[in-house]
This record gives sequence, structure tokens and C-alpha cells, in this order.
Amino acid sequence: MITCVVRYVVDPAKIEDFERFAKRWMALVSRNGGVHHGYFLPGEGASDAALALFSFPSLAAYEQYREKFGHDPAFVEADRIRDESGCVLRHERTFMRPLLPD
Repeated sequence: MITCVVRYVVDPAKIEDFERFAKRWMALVSRNGGVHHGYFLPGEGASDAALALFSFPSLAAYEQYREKFGHDPAFVEADRIRDESGCVLRHERTFMRPLLPD
């Protein structure tokens, strides 16, 4: 299993747009063989940090999902929310392997 951790810097004034964007991506990950563990949004106090965690059975499975970026209409529409609203200022992606309890 491979888990993708995405760290976002978001515009706090556009958090509702970010939530719409996030809900679309949660559905896309699930529909394409992954397990989405959720988005973690700013809670208390002023913050511009958000996280997303989702897993695929393998890096190869993740790559099959990534092949749809930029041309599958559902993926393009999800990105349009982010791009048109400006809710994401930047992001970085890291891959990790989980160590889970027995």
C-alpha cells in the first residue's frame, strides 16, 4: 500500500471553495480504486494549512489513477473548482507507506 499525503496552503477566505474541491477529489479517488482518508482543514485559530491523505494498493495503481489527470472530464471539472476559485495557493505531494497496528 502507498499513501499520498498532500499538504496544501489554502486561502482562508476561500475555505468553502476548497471544501467543494475536496469533496470532488474524495469521490474521484474512491471511484478510481483508492481509499480516501479525508481532508484535514484549519480548525482553531488562523491557519492556511490543510492536508489530504489517500491510499492505493500500489504505486502502479496510483499511476493508473494519475493517467486521468488533465483529460478525464470529471478530473478536469474538479481541478476547475481549484483553478477558478484560487482556493489553493500551493501544494506538495509526498508518498509514504503506512505502518498500521496489528
